[in-house]
Amino acid sequence: MIDYLKRSFDKLPISPARREALNLPNTITMMRIGVIPVLFFLLLSPGPTGSLIIAALFILAALTDLLDGYIARRYQIVTKMGKLLDPIADKIIVNSAMILMIPIGRVPAWIVVITIIRDIAVDGIRSIASSEGIVIQASPLGKKKTLCQIVAVSALMIHYPLFGADAHVVGTVILYIALVLTVYSGFDYFLKFSRAITK
Repeated sequence: MIDYLKRSFDKLPISPARREALNLPNTITMMRIGVIPVLFFLLLSPGPTGSLIIAALFILAALTDLLDGYIARRYQIVTKMGKLLDPIADKIIVNSAMILMIPIGRVPAWIVVITIIRDIAVDGIRSIASSEGIVIQASPLGKKKTLCQIVAVSALMIHYPLFGADAHVVGTVILYIALVLTVYSGFDYFLKFSRAITK
């Protein structure tokens, strides 16, 4: 299936320069960002069925993160644009979803504020390090944080009881775990940056 998608994409009549920038993994990443407008339906505080549909689309978008990375590595089409877009797409989708759930009472505003401040700070630290020729690799803690956020946001989107479990309670518990990882991984990036600058 993936090979078929790759061959079909390669046959599109686009210039080599555009093909390099808009390769299949990058296109999938941008399609993932395209899910964000659908998330605005959360502001309508949909019922069980609507919440489940929105959550399913969010989960599908999150899973494409694995797909675009796999395709980029398998076909050796990793680009600078892809390296920039991929982490940004994850943060935009997760943070947008959390922001949209504040007005309908599914996510506490203060958690969203801490999460966004941490993301901005980490991106700033990595940009400063990059300008000095220092590469700060993505932290395993950061990846665990993102995974917990995706699971938590998905459950909070569902909100209503599902399969005998209260999705909102489950999502809230996992969201607090994600918050701990968010703060801890933020300090971890800061320590790595401090050590690198000192050296």
